[in-house]
Order: sequence, then C-alpha cells, then structure tokens
Amino acid sequence: MSDFDALQRATEASAPERQAEAQTCEAFLMALYHALRHASGPGLPLNNVATELTSDPATKLRPPPLGSWSAAWFRLGLCEVLIRVRRDGQDYVGEYGPHGQFRLHLVSENELLALGREVTRHLTRLYERDSGQGRLKN
Repeated sequence: MSDFDALQRATEASAPERQAEAQTCEAFLMALYHALRHASGPGLPLNNVATELTSDPATKLRPPPLGSWSAAWFRLGLCEVLIRVRRDGQDYVGEYGPHGQFRLHLVSENELLALGREVTRHLTRLYERDSGQGRLKN
C-alpha cells in the first residue's frame, strides 16, 4: 500500500468519529448561544444576540482531524466575538476574543449561563479599558 493509499484509508476510517466530535462541538456552541441570550436573567432574553457557525480560521487541514476546533461568530449587540471550542477528553475547551479561555467539564444550563456571563464581563472590561473607562474605576 502506498503512503497516499494509507492516508486515504486513515481519513475515511476516522470520518464517523470526526463528524460526531464536530457535531458535539457545534451543539455546544448553539447551547452557548441560547445561554448568552438569557445571561441577563430569567425572563429577560436578549434579542440582539446572534450566532453564525463558521470554519475555524486557524484550520490547516481539511477535513479537520480529531481534537480540532469548531468555531462560531457571536454577535452581542455592537460586538462580535469568535468563539472556538474543541473536545479534550470529556471536557469542552474554548477560546474567545484576544485572551479569553474556558474549560467546562459539566455542560449544564447553569454552567453555560455562568460562561455566558463571564464572556460578556470579560469583553466589557476589554472595551472599558480601550475607551479609558477602565482607568477611571481603579
């Protein structure tokens, strides 16, 4: 068997597992979208939150191998942030914005709401610092 044939066989054999992992990560991103819409509290859904699944801009291989990132652009009013997530064992590991990171082992409504609030607070601090407001709060 040639190296090319081995690559084709390996790519084909891992397809179901890669697809299942990608679907799980995309479902996580959609659940995070719903959490962000309700991060302001019960009965206070935000209508100016939207999401768009996208391919990860850092992907260097297609199809992406196991453990690769799934990504979505989240529009939070005037702000847009790319959120990336991947599986690491049973955990969801993610990145957002210039420096935000998270790791969730339990993916419950409460955990997602807490993550949504963390993301919005982190982005708020980032923009407050950029506008000089953050310096006034010291």
